[in-house]
Amino acid sequence: MTSRLKEKYQNEVVPALMERFQYENVMEVPKLEKIVVNMGIGEAKDNPKALENAVKELELIVGQKAVVTKAKKSIANFKIREGMNVGTKVTLRGEKMYDFLDKLMNISLPRVRDFRGVSNSSFDGRGNYALGVKEQLIFPEIEYDMVETIRGLDIVIVTTAKTDEEAKAFLEFMGMPFKK
Repeated sequence: MTSRLKEKYQNEVVPALMERFQYENVMEVPKLEKIVVNMGIGEAKDNPKALENAVKELELIVGQKAVVTKAKKSIANFKIREGMNVGTKVTLRGEKMYDFLDKLMNISLPRVRDFRGVSNSSFDGRGNYALGVKEQLIFPEIEYDMVETIRGLDIVIVTTAKTDEEAKAFLEFMGMPFKK
């Protein structure tokens, strides 16, 4: 069983992008490569329980095991040593990636207070899109009563698009709610 977003991609998005950008071959059409969901936990150095809770919440949100990330180098101002646990992340591919993006665009983002659309300027120049979420409560899997601390998370949507223009068109056709 394929996800409805993947079916939409194959049946609607590919023909629309082929027509708009005059691609010669179907393989030129941008597609999703992966989605990386990252949560930095600054208080993890003082409170290991905070990291544990963040990992559980992230696993609930994405439905996949999360990896604890470690500091690459020491930063004296933040009292961080190399190798300390500083966050958690998940890389989604395949069906889970499409399911997560579908849930993000159609259920979670509309739950954001005063939501008018996501920023048009968060592309990196290589066709990837980064999105910051201020609170994890917008996801339906998180129960408000069980949350100890409100945390934000970063979502990076990696596509095979070569330019930002192609990536924006691709995400628009997929249903990403950009600001007008």
